[in-house]
Amino acid sequence: MTQGKSVSTMAMMFVVVGNMLGAGILAVPVNLCAAGFWPSVVATLAMWLLMTYTAIIYSDQKSLTTNEHADLPTFFGQELGPIGKWVTIAGNAVLLYGVLVAYLTGISSIIMSLQSSISQPVVMTIYFIVVTGITAFGMIMMNKCTPYMVITMWITFGMLVFMTVPDVSSENLAKLDWSYVPAGLPVLLMAFHFHNIIPSISRALNHDRKKVRFAIIGGTTIGLLMNCIWLLVVLGALPLSAPNGIDLITAFGKNQPATIPLGLLLKTPVFSYVALVFALIAMSTAFMANGTALMSFMRDLTATYLGTKNKFLVWSLAFMPPLLVGLIYPDIFLVAINLVGGVGECLIFGILPGFIVWKYSKHGSFKKITGIILIVCFSAIFLVEIGQELGLLHISPDVEYWSHYTHK
Repeated sequence: MTQGKSVSTMAMMFVVVGNMLGAGILAVPVNLCAAGFWPSVVATLAMWLLMTYTAIIYSDQKSLTTNEHADLPTFFGQELGPIGKWVTIAGNAVLLYGVLVAYLTGISSIIMSLQSSISQPVVMTIYFIVVTGITAFGMIMMNKCTPYMVITMWITFGMLVFMTVPDVSSENLAKLDWSYVPAGLPVLLMAFHFHNIIPSISRALNHDRKKVRFAIIGGTTIGLLMNCIWLLVVLGALPLSAPNGIDLITAFGKNQPATIPLGLLLKTPVFSYVALVFALIAMSTAFMANGTALMSFMRDLTATYLGTKNKFLVWSLAFMPPLLVGLIYPDIFLVAINLVGGVGECLIFGILPGFIVWKYSKHGSFKKITGIILIVCFSAIFLVEIGQELGLLHISPDVEYWSHYTHK
């Protein structure tokens, strides 16, 4: 392997990490807070295995990775028929719109926790204008900037961990309740989301299967380690519930990223501003990738069903709905991430790849069994999320109960 090729592979691994570390890592400790540290780590390992495997399945689909104009609805339409096509369209819409809403509401919430002179709608709109402007450069900008942005993310992440470690308590880490794990699984799926860019990674590495797998497994493993470290410091430093409201349950009830209650706990301006830099880079990198994917998705839909690829129409359909939802419902950060993971991710990057493996594997083979396992696991997460959204299941922490319990 030449040095140039090695750098190219490492660069694509950075792209994987940059796309994973968006809103998910900031939401995971808050959504899994009631489960506790060790159950959360076990769940994170399980989701890492499942999502890495489905990513490898995607990378092996030559009809998807070799054609620069291929799109997911067409691919699954050809492989699984009309049902596969329309499930993909619905799931992709929920996924891509949802992640952009999460980024807009997450960033604006963090900025609002640092100042009150500028209103949240103005903050959100300014961030929207900047990040959608950068997204116009697409994959060219992302490939050039992502390695530097990921390095900056690691530096700021390390600073956040270093400042939080002194407050980690073994008493906080000892608490656990496995019954709350299912409620956090959709957010964990979001924390390992990068599958949209797999075709681009494959083409960048000249479809070298070994190198593509190295980039995928290496990138997701780095993401796994960062998520586990983040779970350790957040769940160890913040109490589940506290009379002063600086706790994980309050953050969960307010749909806040984990950095907001940590900033209140540490009372160090440096932490809050480093957390802002980390969140801005992490979410903006992911916004660029998902925004590019959403424009491509909308371009395919408008060309197919409206007979036009008008750039202004495509841009408006891609970016205006998330902005409007964010402005109307600015406090839905965790809600948006749950819908993305529990519906969009489960359908497109879990259940459908499972059907692909099941369809093309020999009867009775181990690989066919893994396809069935994927279908069952992701279908269970999908049903849990739908049950929670419809009010049929109540497995998330009861904010009112914990608040009452703390003040007793």
